[in-house]
Amino acid sequence: MLIYKLLNWNIHLITSSQMRAARALLGIDQKTLAGMAGVSLPTIQRMETSGGNVRGIVNSLTKVVDALNRAGVELIGEHARSEGGGRGVRLRQPTAYSDDV
Repeated sequence: MLIYKLLNWNIHLITSSQMRAARALLGIDQKTLAGMAGVSLPTIQRMETSGGNVRGIVNSLTKVVDALNRAGVELIGEHARSEGGGRGVRLRQPTAYSDDV
């Protein structure tokens, strides 16, 4: 399974915004996520403050992604489809605002 995860490393290209949104959906704080993933609180804090894609040790990132998946969060990559059921929120490029609406 670890080999599969390393070969498919794109699954771990999540953004810091996705991490924060996932925690918000679960209603948990950084300390709780750290405990669920088995990583330190400073690790979560560093991951969430990195700009764009989360930077970190692959093993730590894998633990966080797995913990979020176990908790029911589906992380969806750019231009990817969601095959899972349930409610969700997806961020897209904003459309031009019009006062005529």
